Amino acid sequence: MEKIWLKSYPPGVPEQVPAPKFRSIREMVEHSFQEYPDNPAYTNMGTTISYRDLDELSMQFACYLQKNLDMTRGERVAIMLPNILQYPVAMCGAFRAGLVVVNVNPLYTARELKHQLSDSGAKCVVILENFAHILDEVIDETDVEHVITTGVGDLLKFPKNLLVNFMLRHVKRAVPAFKLEGSVSFRHALHAGSNEQLSHVEIGLADIAYLQYTGGTTGVSKGAMLSHRNMVYNVEQSMRWQGEAYDGVEPMVAITALPLYHIFSLQGNCLLVMAQGGLNVLITNPRDMPGFVKEISKFRFNLLTGVNTMFAGLLNTPGFNDIDFGALRVVVGGGMAVQPAVAREWESVTGKPIVQGYGLTETSPAAVCNTIDGEFTGSIGLPIPSTEAMIAADDGNVLPVGEIGEICLKGPQVMEGYWQRPADTAEVMLPGGWLRTGDIGRMDENGFIYIEDRKKDMILVSGFNVYPNEVENVVVEMDGILEAAAIGVADEKSGEVVKIFAVRTSDDVTEQDVIDYCRDNLTGYKRPKMVEFRNELPKTNVGKILRRALRDE
Repeated sequence: MEKIWLKSYPPGVPEQVPAPKFRSIREMVEHSFQEYPDNPAYTNMGTTISYRDLDELSMQFACYLQKNLDMTRGERVAIMLPNILQYPVAMCGAFRAGLVVVNVNPLYTARELKHQLSDSGAKCVVILENFAHILDEVIDETDVEHVITTGVGDLLKFPKNLLVNFMLRHVKRAVPAFKLEGSVSFRHALHAGSNEQLSHVEIGLADIAYLQYTGGTTGVSKGAMLSHRNMVYNVEQSMRWQGEAYDGVEPMVAITALPLYHIFSLQGNCLLVMAQGGLNVLITNPRDMPGFVKEISKFRFNLLTGVNTMFAGLLNTPGFNDIDFGALRVVVGGGMAVQPAVAREWESVTGKPIVQGYGLTETSPAAVCNTIDGEFTGSIGLPIPSTEAMIAADDGNVLPVGEIGEICLKGPQVMEGYWQRPADTAEVMLPGGWLRTGDIGRMDENGFIYIEDRKKDMILVSGFNVYPNEVENVVVEMDGILEAAAIGVADEKSGEVVKIFAVRTSDDVTEQDVIDYCRDNLTGYKRPKMVEFRNELPKTNVGKILRRALRDE
């Protein structure tokens, strides 16, 4: 494609990043252990562990995996945990033993869990005991040989560790009965590993670090093979993109509410913050918005990552407006389009704009991002250093500036392919290393990219393309509307018509009010013909609205 010279990079940001100085995630985190031993690394429910603590605990876990379980280079360890201290310990331990991490959503159904464990061939599972009964249902149909269970409170300070586990097990009865023969506790694994000596395992940039499964919102969940090269490069790209945003900040404090098992938080919080010796404030249950607000009010944080629904939820939670945002430097929104109404209110309350970024599981994930100090424009930004982007027609050829087509990306962060799925890999990869994203967008003359919508979410009304994001953005501008989702519904006359699902903050808003508002703000074929109010909309684990689930109904 013709080179587009980008004119608005942050101060000090290069067009290309140099080769990373680390050959693996293991080398990167071990450098942080040595460079920042006394810095706090993770805090959760009142307990903080330092980089020295994480070094010791992850080494114990690595020794257990290698010496007690006899796991060898390249074997897969599934981690099925929410945002608790055990996650970084298990992840770092797996890498130190030369293993591959398979991140698993703890809220998976038995069917979903069986698919991921079977597909990945995971030999070991680290699982929160609250969900062990799901594993109990399917373990005999997988390759899993070793199960390590843990309670939410296991790494918390005494006596909170005992209190939290007792409350969940016996008062809230949040731990259904399970029978996983031969399973051991996380604390037992750490104790057993403390008596062993780790043997060095050679791993490098080409080795697979994660099997990171796609969300499955458009089909069967596939394991994206993300190599150490992909991830280490993407951390370097993201650090360079920060420019001068964190000058004078010591140490970095990040609010980590999105789950670490999801690629956005995994790279943008877990790895990126650790590489800089910063602190991740783990929010275990961000759906408890009052608790979420209470917890983050205790910290002078300077980084917050989230999705549109999380930002909207915080803005509508009492007490959020009273938080001291004086230290806040960067707010990154991803996973779904940030709606302009939410972005405007967020900046009004916090004094900081939402920096909209873009990426996929298949791009490790960061690929395109707005400048850190820029205003919210609706654009997803510019390709980050060492990344190329083009807008392509269906035949894969580049389209001129301003035309709408499929966003395609190229760079060192693009996955190695889908695990054991060469046909699916070939379907998304174009000649020259270009990745088809499945997202529809356009690029302006300065290289800024704008998403129009997911290719498969597009609604076709009488031959006209209707992009759900546009309709949803209009609906949520209304007073009394919190969230909205637009889908296409079959229609004899026009092929499809637009239907809106909405969550109200006021019962005074009627279906006709929504239709009338859209009549004033949208051209005829884009206007919804049907409106249905819901108490909530179906979402993925990171709060991304599932239009597919609404269509399936």
